[in-house]
Amino acid sequence: MSSFSMHGVGVSSGIAIGHAHLISHALLEVVHFTIEASAVAQEIARFQRAIHLVKLDLEQLKAQLPANAPAELAAFIGTHLAMLCDKSLSEAPIAIIEAERCNAEWALKQQMDDIVAQFDAIEDVYLRERKQDVMQVVERVIKVLLGRHQHTAEKKQHAKQERAMILVAHDISPADAIQFKHHQFAAFITDVGGVTSHTAILARSLNIPSIVALQRARGLISDGELMIVDGAQGVVIVNPGPEVLSEYQLKQNQWQLAQQKLQRIKATKALTVDGVAIELLANIEVPEDVLSAKAAGAAGVGLYRTEFLFMNRRDMPDEEEQFEAYRYVAEAMKGMPVTIRTLDIGADKQLNPDEVVTATNPALGLRAVRYCLSEPQVFHTQFRALLRASHYGRVNILIPMLSNLNELRQTKLLLQRAKEALRKEGVPFDEGIRLGGMIEVPAAAISADAFSQALDFLSIGTNDLIQYTLAIDRADDAVAHLYNPLHPAVLKLIQLTIQAAHKHGKPVSVCGEMAGDTRLTRLLIGMGMRQLSMHPAHILSVKSHILQSEAAVLAKQAKKILALSDLDKIEPLINRWNGQAMS
Repeated sequence: MSSFSMHGVGVSSGIAIGHAHLISHALLEVVHFTIEASAVAQEIARFQRAIHLVKLDLEQLKAQLPANAPAELAAFIGTHLAMLCDKSLSEAPIAIIEAERCNAEWALKQQMDDIVAQFDAIEDVYLRERKQDVMQVVERVIKVLLGRHQHTAEKKQHAKQERAMILVAHDISPADAIQFKHHQFAAFITDVGGVTSHTAILARSLNIPSIVALQRARGLISDGELMIVDGAQGVVIVNPGPEVLSEYQLKQNQWQLAQQKLQRIKATKALTVDGVAIELLANIEVPEDVLSAKAAGAAGVGLYRTEFLFMNRRDMPDEEEQFEAYRYVAEAMKGMPVTIRTLDIGADKQLNPDEVVTATNPALGLRAVRYCLSEPQVFHTQFRALLRASHYGRVNILIPMLSNLNELRQTKLLLQRAKEALRKEGVPFDEGIRLGGMIEVPAAAISADAFSQALDFLSIGTNDLIQYTLAIDRADDAVAHLYNPLHPAVLKLIQLTIQAAHKHGKPVSVCGEMAGDTRLTRLLIGMGMRQLSMHPAHILSVKSHILQSEAAVLAKQAKKILALSDLDKIEPLINRWNGQAMS
């Protein structure tokens, strides 16, 4: 067998060695055929039975989750259950069957294609990737319709026999991924997905070596072939030779040993060799994520994305529902800071999935703070819920996508009105609650001095800042390779923000993917960053780098890098810098 390698997007580090186990992609096998009028009722019944069986399976999976299972699992399964109950999937295909007299598989796929097209119009990378959830749900139903349904108990039994397997699939749903434990499957790779897909989030929470966006892995790899998965480098090696296999076996042992050592520093303070304290915070998506944050030893929550409360539903969450979600996190963190970002959604991301609003350029349209200011009642309700929750912990409010001071003035006015309303009602809240702004638009970074004076703290959202600065959609495969956090223009905007915050004595943090990238840890500290917020799975690795670094030395090295204007010179210097530090 000939050896070959493939490159994708590594979403969870580690090295796995095992044999390929291919998962079928039922969506590719759907064909169209016409049914007799007399068979329509029977076809509808077959469709409804498939929906019912998948619901039962997901409910059983959720009920059987172990107590120590990552919080993401229950949340993602709940999302899929909600989709199954939605009329767009449970009822709309029936109308297609009746109107076109077609088979249920075809009707369901046609409806799915319409829904996916709506998601493709969404600008926000995170929300756009939610289309994968729709496809995963439909895939499960179609497998039942094709007669390939396998009960949860049978899957568990099968999983026990696949301990050295690497799963290869077009895509993998969170529900299917429950079986991915270290004692069962070694890793997984998929053709599709991105760094913010549910599959990627799940992979990081389970700490399973994983690679997505391989494009053609499912078609090129044969069942049973020996494979190496390098999650850190995003590399898959199929049928490796003896020398390559031996090299990666050594790397695998070293990585596993390093992971065990990391647990020893969980309770250690994140201090550089010369005593500079670095605050390591966690990014969370759903309230239950605080369990992962605390387990990783996070010093608080640096970014709580509230979008999950508003997604996959036709109604707006009311004040009470929001309040309970925010209070849960505030109380669970027991006095540690909890920074909650206000709704980051826009005109191209409607609460009602049946409504389609198109924009000529949604990336530059009505989103985040712009959307909230255009819907003041939405903002008012969320502010009231956030303020009420602040009575139960150290809550900070974070405003996304600010680009000018006028937006901030309007935001402050609405926040003040919410405070006044609660005072009149005698509802307690933290009168000293802090208000921060996200620096994720180049205009905001250039105006960081003014924002630093007007806000209590700043948070740099590097994902969008890079995307907007370089005019690159990181979800677009054609240009994703140009998405680079080390671009000198990006580094200069980050440095401008840090300098402005320090000048006015305001805290500043990084809450994008850069914060959890250990390759960039020393650079950020050298630039003066003292707060980093990341996925909980990255905290211990970043802390390890901090404990081996000297802030004064890093500052001198960072100054040299910031003086460079050529990316081709910056990257080798960063690699050499990290290599020397770890040697």
